Amino acid sequence: MKYKGTLLVVEDCGHALQFYRDMFGLQLLQDNDGNMELTGGLYLQEAKYWEKFIGESITPRSNRTELYFEEAEIEAFVEKLQRLYPKTEFVNRLMTHSWGQRVVRFYDPDGNLIEVGTPV
Repeated sequence: MKYKGTLLVVEDCGHALQFYRDMFGLQLLQDNDGNMELTGGLYLQEAKYWEKFIGESITPRSNRTELYFEEAEIEAFVEKLQRLYPKTEFVNRLMTHSWGQRVVRFYDPDGNLIEVGTPV
């Protein structure tokens, strides 16, 4: 068995692709009409398909999972996020943990939780 990646449910794959390209440099590998594979093992699937498959609606901002990224230039990352996506909803603004790592947590445009921290 081989782990392939993480799937995020989004409203519109095109908009989500733009966000993940802008903010994390991820690129499109494959587009299957509402289902996309991006570099880094991230998969996007539109909610209309996901809800049909599982027979239930999704719950944005459920806080059950989190995507985690590391970025040495975290201040520049946060500035870029606020410039390109000014309506971003933050869970916590840039903060420093007791062990010295600086992190920021926010939701992507579809309500998926993301954490970006300095390398540990």
